[in-house]
Amino acid sequence: MKEQIGFERLAGLVAFAQAGSAGSFTRAAHSLGVSPSAVSKSIQRLEKHLGVSLFTRTTRALSLTPEGRELHHRALKLLQEAQEIEQIATAVRGEPSGPLKIAASLPVGLHLIAPSLPAFRAAHPQVTIDLRLDDRIVDIVEQGIDVAVRIGDLADSRLSSLRLAPLQLCAFASPAYLAVRGLPRHPDELEAHETVNLRYKSSGQAFRWPFRLGEREVEMIPSSAVVVDASEAVLACLVAGGGIGICAAFIAAPYVRRGELVPVLAEYSVHRHALTALWPESRGINPAVRAFLEHLRTISRHVRTA
Repeated sequence: MKEQIGFERLAGLVAFAQAGSAGSFTRAAHSLGVSPSAVSKSIQRLEKHLGVSLFTRTTRALSLTPEGRELHHRALKLLQEAQEIEQIATAVRGEPSGPLKIAASLPVGLHLIAPSLPAFRAAHPQVTIDLRLDDRIVDIVEQGIDVAVRIGDLADSRLSSLRLAPLQLCAFASPAYLAVRGLPRHPDELEAHETVNLRYKSSGQAFRWPFRLGEREVEMIPSSAVVVDASEAVLACLVAGGGIGICAAFIAAPYVRRGELVPVLAEYSVHRHALTALWPESRGINPAVRAFLEHLRTISRHVRTA
């Protein structure tokens, strides 16, 4: 006869799964709503029962042992199933509520999602938001993300997706710069201008500027005196009169509204790299997730124009 698993051991497995993903007893405790000492003691009891060390502990770091790595993905499945039970229970109640963990790149999170959160919370005050901004692509399932918003169509068999809207890529410059250097009328005239370009952190490659010329699309890499690795830095330089640069129109929109930037060569701008929302299939029944996806549909309609 198989031994029945006790509640204490089950709690230890959940704490182990959370701590292994978070890399910290403190962060795991915060996620589980208990104290760090409770997580630590629960895992110690589990280690004693299993007869293996699950973590290597130092004063500065917490890492899984080889045995811990072997067992962690199984414990993680248990944690995910427990979370799904909560999701189903929440869905039965129907009212959006509880924590909602959202992941996005820094530009998308900073310029599109974060400014819209007060309106979302006003409509759904029982939902609490945990917004995580990182340009690296994270494992949505392992990190327990409810909804991620990314640029481009990304395939993952474990995820459901919703294509939101294509991004308009347009050139911008400050009125002060254009007053001195003039307004280019064709992309070929950019050679006579100061330009600010973006370098991708992931590859180190410079951003290729796209323009639509009639029925075809062309790309160029300007000879830029200033190259930065964050779109916010491109905008800061443009606002200060540093020249002409390209970015997504929704990122530049607040600066355009304030009169700090104006579109340049807008008739040659292109639409590409659609915004896409991704979520684990099991999260789709959560009313908070459904409400946020509808919210994304609404706010994404504003990314098309400068």
